[in-house]
Amino acid sequence: MVERYAQWVTTHKWFVLLTTLIMIAAMGMGGKNLEFSSNYRAFFSEGNPQLAAFDLLQTTYTKTDNVFVVLAPESGDAFDRNTLEAVQFLTEKAWLLPYTTRVDSLSNYQHTTSEEDDLYVADLLEEFPDIDDTELKRLRNIATNEPLLIHRLISTNGAVTAVNATMYLPEKTQEEVPEVVTATRAMLDELRAAYPDIDFYVTGTIMLNNAFFESSMNDLATLIPLMFVIIIITLGLLLRSIAGTISSVIVIFASIFTALGIFGWIGWSMSGPAAAAPTIIVTIAVADCVHVLVTFLHGMRSGLNKQAAMRESLRVNFQPILITTVTTIIGFLSMNSSDVPLFRDLGNLVAFGVATAWLFSIYTLPALMMVMPVRVKAETTQSKQSLSWLSEFVIGNRNKLLYGTLFVSMFALALVPNNKINDEFVKYFDNSIEFRQHTDFVEANLSGIYTIDYSLHTDLESGIANPQFLADVQALTLWLRQQPEVIHVNTITDIFKRLNKNMHSDDQSWYKLPEDRELAAQYLLLYEMSLPYGLDLNNQIDINKTATRLTVTLKNIRSEHTLALEKRIADWIETNTSIKEFYAASPNIMFSHIGYRNATSMISGTLLAMALITIVLIIALRSVKLGLMSMIPNMLPIGIAFGLWTFINGDIGLSLATSVGMALGIVVDDTVHFLSKYLRAKREQNLSNEDAVRYAFSTVGVALWVTSFVLVAGFLVLSLSSFGMNADRGLMASMAIALALIIDFLFLPTLLLGKSKETSHA
Repeated sequence: MVERYAQWVTTHKWFVLLTTLIMIAAMGMGGKNLEFSSNYRAFFSEGNPQLAAFDLLQTTYTKTDNVFVVLAPESGDAFDRNTLEAVQFLTEKAWLLPYTTRVDSLSNYQHTTSEEDDLYVADLLEEFPDIDDTELKRLRNIATNEPLLIHRLISTNGAVTAVNATMYLPEKTQEEVPEVVTATRAMLDELRAAYPDIDFYVTGTIMLNNAFFESSMNDLATLIPLMFVIIIITLGLLLRSIAGTISSVIVIFASIFTALGIFGWIGWSMSGPAAAAPTIIVTIAVADCVHVLVTFLHGMRSGLNKQAAMRESLRVNFQPILITTVTTIIGFLSMNSSDVPLFRDLGNLVAFGVATAWLFSIYTLPALMMVMPVRVKAETTQSKQSLSWLSEFVIGNRNKLLYGTLFVSMFALALVPNNKINDEFVKYFDNSIEFRQHTDFVEANLSGIYTIDYSLHTDLESGIANPQFLADVQALTLWLRQQPEVIHVNTITDIFKRLNKNMHSDDQSWYKLPEDRELAAQYLLLYEMSLPYGLDLNNQIDINKTATRLTVTLKNIRSEHTLALEKRIADWIETNTSIKEFYAASPNIMFSHIGYRNATSMISGTLLAMALITIVLIIALRSVKLGLMSMIPNMLPIGIAFGLWTFINGDIGLSLATSVGMALGIVVDDTVHFLSKYLRAKREQNLSNEDAVRYAFSTVGVALWVTSFVLVAGFLVLSLSSFGMNADRGLMASMAIALALIIDFLFLPTLLLGKSKETSHA
């Protein structure tokens, strides 16, 4: 059957090329439907409980999407007139940003004072700039001693200050985030021109969303071209065929274009993780092409004409390439077990690319080689000579290699538990990304970006004025401020205490919670009636005044510590307060939980992929024993790579948890090609185990190290990504693939040599 197909595809080359063009055009047109999702919420599925809690929080109070701008004057004093003028100017400009619903700063902080029996509420910088040095000192004293401002909008030493703009994005199009970012950067350009002695740093969830987009666009603009340069140089040097190199590049472009087109027709969106797909598809497409071309060029150098050489190449490579395609697709489809929709998209997109790469490599590539001029020099087969020494080395040292590999593997596998599951979404981006640079500065000089929001509930309408409830919230606040992970706590009790002091002639001894419910309710009503538009308490109190929001700002801590802190807080509330209903929500909580949930789900997905791949190999190799035995060299490289990861990083985040199934699908390729040639020697030529191993090295050895070199190079290029998830996945995959080649060359043959009776009847 394969022989007839090979005859047909080499004879009807122009028909093949025409249908290829039609297929590429039809599928590729779907690319126009592709959109880029830059919302971090896309990491979470609809049924995610932490996302549900976060949505409930934002529905109960207000959305927290924000742009957070920090001003760092060269003078080191945020209370000099120039900086305060810039704060006031920035506050006014921030109201003009798209979708802005609230702006908070020193300029418009609603400071309260008493005038006889009246409560006076006004902007803290109401009289600026007509104030003297004495008034500036008073402003500094107020700001640096106000719990609602310190570590939130002003640093403890008064060196830097911030303006926070809160947005309500309707989430109707993908252009909303870029629109806000563009307007923000234009605003900051204007400010930098007007205030050259002030440095401006911008962070916040809006900028986080935009960082996903910009890092992905940077990868597409830099990594793909770099990958193509490496591939062209590598193929040119190793294949020594201009026609083969050009044909491979055409297959690569066709595979990527078609896969992205299919993705677009389905209606899925591109994302930061999915941006890695083209690089992965490139490497896999090259691997398919190399196997076809190495055998083809070897045939021509041995004296066959083009058609005969290509027919022989398809005959010996069709089945192993098909098997490796199926196993690779299974590996990537196992990513559908991930709890992260974006990783499911990546797995599906690459699966499409793997399928199209297989189609074009066994359908289009042969036709291209038939119509292109191919010149080769007749010579002794280099593949047979080049790795003959290795086959003899393995055969002669089989026991040492067998037990040596097992010892090293056991040592590496013992290190795997030393890795820890950890995710810090700020560290998804390397230091070349502006968001990471600015966020690190903000965390070091003012406040953290990691938060936990608590919604604390009472049983009665207007229950937040209940003295017992307020006492519980205050006790929780004081306890939280003593925790080493906590930078700031934003709580309604600070407002109640300040109002109580104000209504007692600003007597500091009355800076405490009111003890009467009616009095507390009156204070709150009077305060709310005095607040200007956009600065109300809807971000802290629900509409029925039955619940309040308490925001805990954290240091940059690991996800495992975040989860431990969340549990510690919940236990403390249940043990030390009468608050019966509460929940926690924030992006930090969401990312911390999903790391563990994703790791658990990927274990089941990988086990299923492993079982399916084993079944495929048993059927394809027509040997239960070989199919089962093949999983040893397939799983060892991944296990050893995770053991080595202990020394490289030690943190297993979202991306690495999903890389196991992906790596499994890829590393199987070497095993399949080696076993297929080994079995061909056993079954067609009736060779001994030793000679079958020699045959496998001579026929597929060069192709394996060439394809492995290209795959490792491709994933190492991916490891240069500015997006940490892709970089970690690229480094892990490159290690696994390199280890797979070593194990398939040095360990797999020793298993085969030790199974002479079983394999001779396979």
